Amino acid sequence: MTVRIPYSKAYLEFDLPPGMRGTVVVSQAVEPVADVERTIGEALARPVGSPPLREMAHPGERVCIVFTDVTRASPDHLLVPALLRELEVAGIRDEDITLLCGIGMHRPSTSAERISKLGAKVTARYQVMDNEPQNPQELVDLGVTAGGVPVSAHRAAVEADLLMATGLVEPHQYAGYSGGRKTLAVGAAGERLIAHTHGPAFVDHPGTRLGRIEGNPFHEAISEAARRANLRFILNVVLDDDKRILKVAAGEPEAAFQELVAFARSVYEVPVPRQYDVAIGGVGFPKDANLYQASRAASYLFFAPTPVVRPGGFLIIPARCEEGAGEGVGEQRFFAAMQDAPDVQSILDDARQHGYPPGQQRAFVMAKVLEEAQVVIVGSECPDVVAACKMTPAATMEEALALAARELGPDLDVLIVPHALLTLPVVQGT
Repeated sequence: MTVRIPYSKAYLEFDLPPGMRGTVVVSQAVEPVADVERTIGEALARPVGSPPLREMAHPGERVCIVFTDVTRASPDHLLVPALLRELEVAGIRDEDITLLCGIGMHRPSTSAERISKLGAKVTARYQVMDNEPQNPQELVDLGVTAGGVPVSAHRAAVEADLLMATGLVEPHQYAGYSGGRKTLAVGAAGERLIAHTHGPAFVDHPGTRLGRIEGNPFHEAISEAARRANLRFILNVVLDDDKRILKVAAGEPEAAFQELVAFARSVYEVPVPRQYDVAIGGVGFPKDANLYQASRAASYLFFAPTPVVRPGGFLIIPARCEEGAGEGVGEQRFFAAMQDAPDVQSILDDARQHGYPPGQQRAFVMAKVLEEAQVVIVGSECPDVVAACKMTPAATMEEALALAARELGPDLDVLIVPHALLTLPVVQGT
């Protein structure tokens, strides 16, 4: 069986050895929207569980639109202008509108990124600002949830008479599915909420899994945060592997989100009959440029509703990792935590006892993966970094598969997920 899987800006091709049985899973093929602007307009004209936006907005009111930052593929250059046209029809003045970039704990956006996200005409005409999660003067305290999560959000969002958000609904390791309330509740949140919801107690919870909404403490926390901030309207999309729009929905945040989640499940979630001995997950550029990002493929396959590999199995991830562990503060925190600990259990124990700063949660997540499975990174340009992070470097797919065969025997079930960050295998039995 010859297999082709993304690697950097190209592909790796390899043959499964004799005795190994391969199963390839991809997202469901859905025809993309033919007329994007018309479809967005129709969604705004017939919102889910809400009056049309032009009926909700009133002259003299302050309006805030929270949009996603450059790390998200949400087509805000289409969504935000559509919302602004509705506000103009409603008589909202330009000076009463704030466009807030939901950077969460990411770095501030650049002028070029804002133009890329919104378009030059929008950035020139309206006030655009970033969330400031570490600036208490720009945050409003919204109390603590019943689950103990401290809630705060940017002042521009909380003090608006009409608060709305854009977003992208796709599988998410903590939220189950991203989009909906998350652009506001995390993107425009204070650091304490982000640190708490990404902390060990949440990551350890059995309900915090890809594709899971019900019983998910992360989902519950950010839903409550969005209600406290009075998020009233969203405009969200579902995309395919090529970033083409498959579906658009607008309206009341929970109702519109649930409609999109139901559709997203039909696209991204693919049933598989059982757990496997080995899972091979593709990443590709730009996510496989460093180990911090590339390791998401392993954790996504592990944190599926049921891990796709059996305990003691192998997760094999081709990734060039030309940037090593990664160059940002969070990436370096991840690398230091992985490298400095004597073993995986020490990473888990330290995190559960002392917590960790934002970014270092990836070390905790990967330690949970490595507690149950071996992770092999294929084709890395920094094998020493891979080894320091308690993972196994392999020069080729043949070498990685031979390692699995030596440990588990030659007669192996192999699951191949070419787009591991966009395809969610759901095990039907164990």
